[in-house]
Amino acid sequence: MKNMHPTVIVRAFHQALEDALAVCERIAVKVDVSDPEKMRSLIRSCIGTKFVSRYGDLICDMALDAVLKVTCEAGGHKEIDIKKFAKVEKIPGGELDECRVINGVMINKDVTHPRMRRHIVKPRIILLDCPLEYKKAESQTQLEVLKEDDWNAILKQEEEYIEKMCSEIIALRPDIVITEKGVSDLAQHFLLKANITAIRRVRKTDNNRIARVCGATIVSRTDELQETDVGTACGLFEVRKFGDEYFFFLEECVDPKACTILLRGGSKDFLNEVERNLQDAMQVARNVVFEPKLLPGGGATEMEISVALSAKAKTIEGVTQWPYKALAQAFEVIPRTLAQNCGADTVRLLTELRAGKAGGKAPLLGIDGNRGTLVDVSTLQIWDTFAVKVQTIKTAIESATLILRIDDVLSGVSKKKKADGGAGAAPAGGEEGAHAEEE
Repeated sequence: MKNMHPTVIVRAFHQALEDALAVCERIAVKVDVSDPEKMRSLIRSCIGTKFVSRYGDLICDMALDAVLKVTCEAGGHKEIDIKKFAKVEKIPGGELDECRVINGVMINKDVTHPRMRRHIVKPRIILLDCPLEYKKAESQTQLEVLKEDDWNAILKQEEEYIEKMCSEIIALRPDIVITEKGVSDLAQHFLLKANITAIRRVRKTDNNRIARVCGATIVSRTDELQETDVGTACGLFEVRKFGDEYFFFLEECVDPKACTILLRGGSKDFLNEVERNLQDAMQVARNVVFEPKLLPGGGATEMEISVALSAKAKTIEGVTQWPYKALAQAFEVIPRTLAQNCGADTVRLLTELRAGKAGGKAPLLGIDGNRGTLVDVSTLQIWDTFAVKVQTIKTAIESATLILRIDDVLSGVSKKKKADGGAGAAPAGGEEGAHAEEE
């Protein structure tokens, strides 16, 4: 790099990154997320060669529906966390046509007592992360029981403690109590008498999704329960059986910010492959919904940035122009690789592409990887999601600057060690000279 100092290169790379992002903003194409046909065509492009391609419309609609359900905005910031709030449940048996996105959640749990209700319309739901049973001692405890009345007194204390917790729950008149911990037999008795359905040992992640769909607040202690903590946004609670497993459903929610994707199929291997393909489709849908813009593929974006940086380098005086030129040349790697992979004349094709991009007059001009010719990528529907492409460019340039800074520090340390070693060398005359100097 012309024996330039790493700091100069890093400064030029940061400026070039801003120019590259400006080019991406200029050539980006906006997408109407509310247009289902447009979104379906975008998502289908990522599963066209996969196992579920023959069920393309079903998978695309499920992916888009799931992403839109978990999308929420807080403080002007859009949040789409499909990993936490869009869970996939795979149940062998049935047909793939039976797959759907549930307007709520389904959990692989049954009620704790067989006489508890399994079908409730518009339930009031309380969520807990504390046990409804007698609290066990944290350390070793000794009890001295001398007579029968002492034993009865201990049992009565446990019963009173559990009855107190249950009465605090019953005071809010819930229909369902869901806890992450256990529910004792005595607590089940008190709740059953109050016509309350109890479900125990639900995972923390599942409890968070239930809180999102029904509007409840997870409470740690029963004496802290308030009316505002009760969830009322669920329209239907029902327990259903699939094969040998029981699942409870919370459906028909008013504004669910979480969902469950139910997958049905003939075997576990089939369902695993469908889930992998569905995850790819959901990631594409998430990226488009999160940033509703597209960038042209086929090397069009990279060559557009390369031409823009080369033109900017000619207007810069001094040594800063050389990092610009080096970065512009690096961006040509993608279109060059596409040209080589399709067996085209690489030099001729890149020259034509570079000339077509001059002045920013053809931002959608790219390389057709099948024919090895230049083409308007919009006609072939070759697109990259804006969020992913921009993040890739940022990561690449910032990684290069980080390596340069590390090399700069290491080279400085190496020079200092050499300087310290030279200063501590023995004086002329070898060992005798050294002894003479000591004397």
